Formats: sequence, C-alpha cells, structure tokens
Amino acid sequence: MNILQINTSARRLQDNGQGSHSTRLANELVAALRERQPAAQLDVLDLGQQSLPELDEATLQALFTPAEQRSEAQAARVAQDMALIEQVKAQDVLVLAVPMINFGIPTQLKHWIDAIAKAGVTFRYTANGPEGLLSGKKVYIVLTRGGIYRDQPADTMVPYLKTVLGFLGMTDLHFIYAEGLAMGPDAEARGLAGAREQIAALFQAEAQPA
Repeated sequence: MNILQINTSARRLQDNGQGSHSTRLANELVAALRERQPAAQLDVLDLGQQSLPELDEATLQALFTPAEQRSEAQAARVAQDMALIEQVKAQDVLVLAVPMINFGIPTQLKHWIDAIAKAGVTFRYTANGPEGLLSGKKVYIVLTRGGIYRDQPADTMVPYLKTVLGFLGMTDLHFIYAEGLAMGPDAEARGLAGAREQIAALFQAEAQPA
C-alpha cells in the first residue's frame, strides 16, 4: 500500500501537540492505517510549508504552449504540475487534512487541485461525458472547523470536494469531521474526541467481513 498524506493547514503541528488540528488528526489516521498495513509506504506533502504557485496567466500560457515550443521557465512550470500528478497516480490511499478557512477549503489545497486537474491526463471528455482517470484510490478527508457545519447549507467544503475529486475519478471518499473547535475548550475536546471516534469506527467497519 502506498499512502499520500496531504497537509493543507498554514499552521504547523508543533512537537508538543499544539498547532494544526487537521494535521494531528491526519497523522493519527495514517498511524491507524499503517498499524493495519505495516509495510505501507508513506509520502507526506505539506502544502503549508511547501506552497504551490497559483494558476495565473503565465501558467496558462505554459500549459497551452506545445511542449516543443515552451521556454525553459514554461517547461519547468509544467513539469512541477506533472510531478504532483505522478505522485498521486502512484498512491493507493490519500489522506487529506483540510481545515475550514472562511467557509471553504484552504488556498493551499485549491492550488494543488488546480495543479493536478489536467484534461487528457487526470480526466478526459468522452462521448458519454467526462471520465476521471484517477480511479481506484481510497481517500480519507479530515475536516476541521471552528463551528458546526456538518450537513448544513453553510458547508461548501464537502459538496465541492465530492464534485472535484469525483470528477478526477476518486469516488471512494470517507469524511471525518472535527467541529466546534473554536467554541471553547470543552467543545474543542468534544470535537477532537468525536473525530477520533469516527476514525476508530471507520476502521472497525472496514475490518468486518463482507
């Protein structure tokens, strides 16, 4: 098993456990995965510390310029995106650590999505409609939010992630919710405990015989 953990928080997870809740919970989820699959290989992409460039005009020009006509800078820019795509293709499991920022996903994660969503590479248009080319992967998505948004109209994160990841062929999605983290110490503790219970229940269910 190959696992890619993608941390998207702008906050680091400190050695004392303080800092990013989403990274901490994603670490715990990955640890549970590796406990079940000791030989699993882990690759970590920390977008909070390794920021990706935005999809700007220069990038679009590079993408739409034929490969043999690209400048050295344009070729390097396209190669950066292709390396991220190859990284995803090599994985069996993705673990996304995603805090809510102003009712949406972090900019860091959006830049990653823009980098890997490539027509003819990770999706294609067919006579029957679009087809995602990154199928066969299991994706765990750890969501951390200051308030309570699960199943509420204000939750734009889950519908967006289901749509965009599904468009790329990743439809085996499992969401873990840690909510109320900015509503006081007691609510924070409940939110983190609830997320850990969801992780435990998820792996317990997967361990049950079919």
